[in-house]
Formats: sequence, C-alpha cells, structure tokens
Amino acid sequence: MKKKIISLMLCTVMTAALAAGCGSSKSESAASGSSESTAAESNSGDNVIKIGVFEPQTGENGGGGLQEVYGIRYANQERGTVTVGGKEYTIELVEADNKSDKTEAVTAAQTLVSAEVVGVLGSYGSGVSIAAGEIFKEAQIPAIGCSCTNPQVTEGNDYYFRVCFLDPFQGTVMANFAKEEGAKTAAVITQLGDDYSSGLGAFFKKAFAEIGEVVAEEQFQTNQTDFKAILTNIKNANPDVIFAPSSIATAPLLIQQARELGITCPMMAGDTWENATIIENVGEYTQDLYCSTFFDEDGVDEAGAAFVKGFKEYLVSIGQSDIIPAVSALGYDAYNTLVDAIEAADSVETTAIRDALVTLETTGVTGAISFDENGDANKDMAFIKTVENGGFKFLKTVTVE
Repeated sequence: MKKKIISLMLCTVMTAALAAGCGSSKSESAASGSSESTAAESNSGDNVIKIGVFEPQTGENGGGGLQEVYGIRYANQERGTVTVGGKEYTIELVEADNKSDKTEAVTAAQTLVSAEVVGVLGSYGSGVSIAAGEIFKEAQIPAIGCSCTNPQVTEGNDYYFRVCFLDPFQGTVMANFAKEEGAKTAAVITQLGDDYSSGLGAFFKKAFAEIGEVVAEEQFQTNQTDFKAILTNIKNANPDVIFAPSSIATAPLLIQQARELGITCPMMAGDTWENATIIENVGEYTQDLYCSTFFDEDGVDEAGAAFVKGFKEYLVSIGQSDIIPAVSALGYDAYNTLVDAIEAADSVETTAIRDALVTLETTGVTGAISFDENGDANKDMAFIKTVENGGFKFLKTVTVE
C-alpha cells in the first residue's frame, strides 16, 4: 500500500511540473474564447505586449488562414521584440481562430479585445474581417488585413488598414488578362453569401463587360460539392473563359467537374487559387489555370531574397511544402508594418499606434507599403501566374491606370 501511495505522489508531482513547463509558451491561443488570455496577462509582466492574430485556422478557409498565420509566426520569430520609450518589450502573439464564420469572427474579435492586444493582424477572408471590424473600431484597436480584398473591410472604419490590393483592381486585372489571352466571352461563378467571392466576381463582370460579353453567371452555396448543374449551364453558354473566385476547398472540385463535363476553356480566379493544395487535388486537370496574386519569390530584392530563403526553411521545419504562398508574404509584411508603427508611435497605446499607421511609409517583401485615406494599401501591381510542372509559374505583372 505504501508503495502505491508513493507512486501516486510521484505522478502528481511530475504532472504539476509538466504543467508548469507548458505555461511558458511565447504564443498563446485564444481561439475558444476561454480564460487563457487573462491567465497569460497575469504572468506576462510589464515587458510584454500582445498582438492579436485574427485568422481562420479551421473551416472552409482554414488552409489559407494558416498560410497567413505561418507568415506572421515567422515574422515574430525573426523580430520578437520592440523598443518603446527606451524599454524593450517582448511581442507575444495571441491567436484567435475565427473558424471561417462571421458569427465566430465576432467571438474571436471580442476575445482579442479582452486579451488587451495593442493591434490585430488578419483576416484571410473579407467576410469575417467585415464582421469583426466594428468591434476593433469600438475598442480603438488598429487592425491590419493581410489579404482581405473586399472594399467594405476598411470603408467607414478608421481603425482597419490592409497591406494588399483591392478586389476592384484585382477584378479589372483578370478581365484585362482574359482579353489579352483572346477571350471575347466569359462566364462568372461565385459563392452565394461570401463577400470575397461575390465581390470579386462582380468587379470582374463589370470590367469584362466593357471589353467583351458575360454570357453566363452562376452561384453556388457554401459547402456545396456537386457543381454539375451550374457547370452544365455554363457549358451550354460556351464561354471563352471562366472566372470562378472560390476557396481552396471548393476550387479543385469546380475544376475537376468542369473538365469532366468537357469544358476545356481557361479557368481563372483571384489570389485564393495560388495554393499548392489546389494543384495536389485537381489531379490531371492542371492545364489552363490562371490566377492573380500579390507576390512572386523570383522577383524580389535582396531583403526579399533573405525572406524567401528563411521562410522556405521555416516551412520545411514545420512539415509544409517550401512553396511560398503570397498570403504568407502578406502576413509577414502585416506583422512588420504593425511593429514599425509601434516604433514610429514610440508608444504601446492603441490610438497612438493607429495614428502612426496613417502616415507610415515602409517597405515589405511584397513592395512599398503606405495607406490612403481609407486605410487601403497604395498598390497598383498584380502578378499573374499559371500552373506548370506541379507548381505555380509567374507569367507577367499587370498594372491598371
């Protein structure tokens, strides 16, 4: 009996020691909205500031959200401290999973506010960014979107900024590219209720209508997996090109089913299609796929080359492909932009950091970064890529006057 009691006591002591060791993590999770943030605050001391990571790590856009998170985590790994008022602070990431859902986005945003973050990064997906925007504004916490391209993200919200170009620009870029490739007619497929998909589709349609004819428009529901009915309608319209801005999860299904129905025209989309998962899941149907995106690893300067080398090594170390998604580069840039603003403000007060962002001029791996009166990035160039030899191949850069 004494041996059993001694064994139980030893197990209890070891368990307590392990639990104490696990509490020293530099990055904490606030995804469930639990009391983890409050506990971390009491342990962090005066030399820690927190940056919120508002991204989908699960749900329909979880794959893309994680890619932005990887870029942010890598940036934090590289630049984990900031000096304010002569005092060095450790930067702690507080990650909140908005689960690709507008309702969950509100909960995640409230969790970050409760964690007393000094700024927020994200989100992948314009709909969740729009849903959370008012919460960040009311709390007077500046947010920087990485790849949320819908204009509504920053409209009327002087606390939301972004480092990517917008959908009106991206839609026009792809419409002009389609015309350059000889397309005179187009079909547009969008996801019902998804701000990114419906918004980008509308801007493409508007731009293409000025140079050609949109002969078919179709919509699909969230989580839909059978697209044969809408694709049959499109096949009957016989377009020269299909524009189908959609999620990483949906794109392979659309592409496969279109090709299986005998639709052979080029298929195009926006930035969400630049993802290795799509290539892996479309099987043999990788021909004539095109997308616009924010970054090309072969066209970077010396600082960009250092990022490419280091981030590839980081991706491999966490078991990922060494293909660098553009949204990862944007996540990296968003993090550094926020830290630059903290330094420029020389303050950890959220309103001062927001004011510093208004006039900030910096340079990231995706190019020069500054903001217009809406908080939108002053960017006028997109990269067009296609799929070749199992990867994305850069074709050209496109600007819109």
